Amino acid sequence: MDKLHLEIIQPTKIKIRDDFNHIIVPGVDGDFGVDLNHTPFITKIRPGILQLYKGIKIDKYAIHDGFVTVENNIIVIICDTIEKENEINHKRAEESKKRAEKRIKSSGIEIDFRRAEISLKRALVRLHLSGK
Repeated sequence: MDKLHLEIIQPTKIKIRDDFNHIIVPGVDGDFGVDLNHTPFITKIRPGILQLYKGIKIDKYAIHDGFVTVENNIIVIICDTIEKENEINHKRAEESKKRAEKRIKSSGIEIDFRRAEISLKRALVRLHLSGK
């Protein structure tokens, strides 16, 4: 096999099943690249930009948590949400960012800061990918 085979699995469908030359994944400990014959491993994914290289073409996706396994040039990503730029509703992402920032800044009110922080990170990734 001279390509990396990638499968991205969501609860209701397989989002991507294709071959690529190189992949960059937003891992929990930082972004990491996967090339042919990469060392096998499994790790958690954090909200960030997934980059898929096929020849000179690069596809970018906003991905929000999940797990990735790498073994024998097969990469499997299991996640709840993955969005290509044209699937992102910029207005909705901007509103989500504002709501999360407001919740985080609230004082004296019982707020689930972890949930607000995750919402903010997701919104920022979406806005970054959409470039607006």
